[in-house]
Amino acid sequence: MKLKVQVIIESDGGHTTVQEVACVERGAQRLAQLGLSLKEGNTLLLEIQRAMVQEQVQHYAVTHHHCADCGTLRGLKGTHAIVYRTVFGMLWVSSPRLYACRCRKRATKSTSPLAKLITERTTPELVYLQNRFAAVMSFEAAETLLQEVLPLSGTVSVAGIHRTVQKVAKRLERELGPERPVFIDGCQRDWDKLPAPGPPLTVGLDGGYVHAKQQRSRHEGWFEVIVGKSVTDDGDGKCFAYVQTHDTRPKRRLFEFLKSQRVQENQTVRFLTDGGDDVRAVAELLSAESEHMLDWFHITMRLTVMGQMAKSLPGHRADTPEQPEDEEVEDIEPTVAAEATVGTSVHVCGRLGRVKWLLWHGNVRRALEEIEDIIRVVEAVSNGADGEPKLLRAAKEFETYIESNAGLIPNYGDRYRHGERITTAFVESAVNQVISKRLVKKQHMRWSEEGAHNLLQVRTRVLNNDLRRLFERWYPTLGGVAVDGPLTRKAA
Repeated sequence: MKLKVQVIIESDGGHTTVQEVACVERGAQRLAQLGLSLKEGNTLLLEIQRAMVQEQVQHYAVTHHHCADCGTLRGLKGTHAIVYRTVFGMLWVSSPRLYACRCRKRATKSTSPLAKLITERTTPELVYLQNRFAAVMSFEAAETLLQEVLPLSGTVSVAGIHRTVQKVAKRLERELGPERPVFIDGCQRDWDKLPAPGPPLTVGLDGGYVHAKQQRSRHEGWFEVIVGKSVTDDGDGKCFAYVQTHDTRPKRRLFEFLKSQRVQENQTVRFLTDGGDDVRAVAELLSAESEHMLDWFHITMRLTVMGQMAKSLPGHRADTPEQPEDEEVEDIEPTVAAEATVGTSVHVCGRLGRVKWLLWHGNVRRALEEIEDIIRVVEAVSNGADGEPKLLRAAKEFETYIESNAGLIPNYGDRYRHGERITTAFVESAVNQVISKRLVKKQHMRWSEEGAHNLLQVRTRVLNNDLRRLFERWYPTLGGVAVDGPLTRKAA
């Protein structure tokens, strides 16, 4: 059997040309001979692409051969080849260079009409595919995948994919507006005229760490990445990320992130942070109906660590009751050992449980009093010891931490009973999804701050299923699927 594939091109003037692009001879003696192989299919697509592009380029060059001002036929100075990378392979396009018409004074003596058509040497769809796969796997794996499934031999490379990702990310950065200290616009009268707001939006902010490319010392081998995730009551969420020491517009980035989710000025936005000054400042003055809370997880984490340290104090007993769990602390007040005669360790552990119970119910003043009592007891026990004990140092730091974030500590028990979020557990999973899976775990790479920041801008848009819509906004005539779908779908 012989299969011939021909391309029939009909011009606007009615002229028809026929080109044979492939001829396949095949029997049916083996299973592998049924149908086209991947290599044959790729070759067929490349030849069809070449025939189509050559016809389009030739038609464009002919229509622009005359002067646009006076219509005079311009002389041909020469031709040169333009490399054009497509999803079906690399093409070399013949580009004529024409003399400039003398009907008026011009800046150059010759022009290339195709330079106005082919402004980029790579098709937008190939750029999109490189960014999509590079955002979820290593650059090398993305290059291998594209080479395997598309006829891209010699078209893409690891370095080329890296440059493409950086280029797209920098374009995103140029679209980002300037930084402002306050993003709340209008007044209450204007907000009352807005339509009914949507359900409350909860935004959590947390950090993760990435290996630094330039490690001047052992302590400078990492830099921090801030990850934010928003969730609604129905569970839908989106994420964003930035390198804290590189980004100069974090507040603008968070504002645009909320704006992309159509958050109105009269809509409630709850911000959950770890209490750090830099992270807390990013979320301030962004929404008129914003609520700021300290993450309950970071409170209990510090208390748990101090509870382990307290077991090293004199008077520890193996049956010392552990601190109550988060779900039970709202209903059970731990027994406080008022007398230190039963053992300093038991006394401090009881006080720590009391602090946890008070903070759970939002009683910051009494919690600080209990912390001061713990500090006095530990100071008395460690009197004359060399250096400051770890528990004493941790208690003082915790006291400062609670005092600095006193205005961000609500009644966690009441919010928990009403089904509201009080921890950034959903952000912890986002940190693993956004940072660890791509930049840290099995990816044995070190990153510059700019490189990691740019990759994260593309990666978060892939995870949010926004990358396809972004390219369609940049290139309205982009072919293919209209709406970007997730990389993996569950079977129905």
